Amino acid sequence: MLDTKTIRETPELVRAAIAKKHLDVDLAPVIAADAAWRVLLQEVETLRSKQKAANNEMAAMPKGSPEFKAKVAEMKEVSAQVKELDASLKVAEEALREHMLSVPNIPHSSVPEGSTPEDNVVYATNGDVAAVSAHAVPHYDVPGFEKLFDFTRGSKVTGAGFPFYVGDAARLVRALISFFLDEDGKAGYIEVNPPIFVNAASATATGQLPDKEGQMYETTPDRLFAVPTAEVPLTNFFRDEIVDESELPIKRCAYTPCFRREAGSHGKDVRGLNRLHQFDKVELLKWVHPSSSYEELDKLRLDAEHLLQKLGLPYRVLLMCGGDLGFSQSKKYDLEVWAAGQKRWLEVSSCSNFESFQARRAQIRFRSKETGRPELVHTLNGSGLAVPRVLAAIIENNLQADGRVKIPQALVAYFGKEYLAFN
Repeated sequence: MLDTKTIRETPELVRAAIAKKHLDVDLAPVIAADAAWRVLLQEVETLRSKQKAANNEMAAMPKGSPEFKAKVAEMKEVSAQVKELDASLKVAEEALREHMLSVPNIPHSSVPEGSTPEDNVVYATNGDVAAVSAHAVPHYDVPGFEKLFDFTRGSKVTGAGFPFYVGDAARLVRALISFFLDEDGKAGYIEVNPPIFVNAASATATGQLPDKEGQMYETTPDRLFAVPTAEVPLTNFFRDEIVDESELPIKRCAYTPCFRREAGSHGKDVRGLNRLHQFDKVELLKWVHPSSSYEELDKLRLDAEHLLQKLGLPYRVLLMCGGDLGFSQSKKYDLEVWAAGQKRWLEVSSCSNFESFQARRAQIRFRSKETGRPELVHTLNGSGLAVPRVLAAIIENNLQADGRVKIPQALVAYFGKEYLAFN
């Protein structure tokens, strides 16, 4: 959530920043709601000042005097007015908050212009896409693939996009998760095992609600949401709390299954492991001091890159343009691995800075040593990493002539074998 003062004092700058995301947001209702709330707030504060002054006057009056009784009667009327205005103020405050929830975060000045994914900037590359298997085919076309990754029975049991991982496929998924968590622990992230259902307040704090309400799986009658990413429960760990400034940056990682409707996805994007409704992911999250948040974003991105480097997977880093930023993000890098069989890049991580946008919604603060006042932290998160597409790239890039897949050396100790066989 943005600061209402920023919108009130510099609306044209905010409009221009939102336009960089190629979003159409009308700030007029926000400005009007803010003005209405401030009028009521001023009226309430004026009446409360009047009450305070009257109490001082009454302290100097003889109790029972005509002046005292008249002042008591006057203050009863004022108290009734304050009570009525307080109720109106709460309604106005809630109306303002509802309007503010529709306003996206604004991009950082370093975010490039652009309206489509084609406008994203290749920030860095690592590895040689030519130095992969000469026998590569799309992972879903590998003979025997369906034996280990059973989409047919998953569809029968649940629906499309909910596969069974069988035998060594399940073992390899578990190996990847353990590898990611262990490496993240070495980088200073404390592991957390969070809930995989969150309430509406948590989803609102991170920006999933109301922006992505239709993309989340929701339970009834409890109205709990299956997590689309561990970012949601992790960020809310400190909701409505003040953390110690000396502890910043605070670093956490978590593994969860993730659930997304992915409405509108089609074609080659959804084949095999490319896009699932349920998938496994390890998430990295930081709560940081505002003065160092972009330095910490770069460090977080490098932590995610380190995992791909250890797996020996060619990848590239994209700096996302304004039109390809999410609702809540100020700046984002995507990491994409090369899938040799499909001859395309697959996104396996997004590393984002939200600045104070999520922290303001969640009221996550630190007490400044300089001012002594609570100030909002900045929140950062990144995938470290998402399992299915990493798995797809491992299969395609390391496919051998005999149909087996050579396991990256860093994973062998976790998987217990040097090859994955499909028959």
